[in-house]
Amino acid sequence: MPARESAGLEAVGSVAVRTFAAHQSIDTARTRAVRHAATGADTDRFADYDDDLTGGQLYDPDAEYEPDPEYAATLAPDAARQRRERVGPTGRPLPYFPIPGPVSEHGPATIIAMCNQKGGVGKTTSTINLGAALAEYGRRVLLVDFDPQGALSVGLGVNPMELDITVYNLLMERGLAADEVLLKTAVPGMDLLPSNIDLSAAEVQLVSEVARESTLQRALKPLMQDYDYVIIDCQPSLGLLTVNALTAAHRVIVPLECEFFALRGVALLTETIEKVRERLNPELDLDGILATMYDSRTVHSREVLARVVEAFGEHVFHTVIGRTVRFPETTVAGEPITTYASNSVGAAAYRQLAREVLARCHAE
Repeated sequence: MPARESAGLEAVGSVAVRTFAAHQSIDTARTRAVRHAATGADTDRFADYDDDLTGGQLYDPDAEYEPDPEYAATLAPDAARQRRERVGPTGRPLPYFPIPGPVSEHGPATIIAMCNQKGGVGKTTSTINLGAALAEYGRRVLLVDFDPQGALSVGLGVNPMELDITVYNLLMERGLAADEVLLKTAVPGMDLLPSNIDLSAAEVQLVSEVARESTLQRALKPLMQDYDYVIIDCQPSLGLLTVNALTAAHRVIVPLECEFFALRGVALLTETIEKVRERLNPELDLDGILATMYDSRTVHSREVLARVVEAFGEHVFHTVIGRTVRFPETTVAGEPITTYASNSVGAAAYRQLAREVLARCHAE
């Protein structure tokens, strides 16, 4: 791939991203122009990468390259080596994922299923914060709460028990428009299809339906032109609701807690993804495995992450989400970490994940 190499691009699986060294040589004036286009702010404020964040709204994309002590403790067993050799938490060279430019028009949407049959691995947290980070970069995002527990709705400050109309009604009632179910969130550019316990009845009722696996796909079809990304928060099972999400999706992100029991179920999930691809949705693709709740201070976390990288290679995201008390705090606050603690390590991680997801999508 000589053309990519000459442009300072490095192949990461099927993804071509600019390397850190190439990024350092980018013309400063061009960098300022891109940031000005994205933020509308005075470009003089971005003369140096070391400028402070202003009002919690601006983000230094190179913050990860010089991690603070908290970041170093949770993500890098040897922070000095990480800075010196540009080695990421996964043990691979950490590419530079550029800040995405603004988009002039929206749609059609790419649908991402956030899926893992094991509970408590960070699906809902990742759905909320990845969506918020993509919205921060100017993308229109729709979050679909497809779990009867309604955790995604709760995490965005919605009380599921007070809802009269949810995604369940959108699935089961003919003639109901998606606009009647949509809720606006506090994050500009990010909307929600909420859920509550009523959705548990859908799994039984859909059994007798014709083309029952495609019910969610048909419900989302009228919304495709209005959004850039639709992210579905799946329930922790491989039942009919999850199969519906996989049938509707273009990509799957698998959040994986860096813990041995979580690792055991990934093989079963990838087998299910393959079956859905062969029988129902040939467009479905495994976008990546996202390591969550990682703490390099424990040997167990490092061993699990190493095994995942060994087994799945470039399908493992370079971005790793570390443990931080900020995530449970945001659930109580009912907002994403990108707004609740904008300058935190967790917010920086999900912004990097958003850039990595965009880079992977644009590479195809």
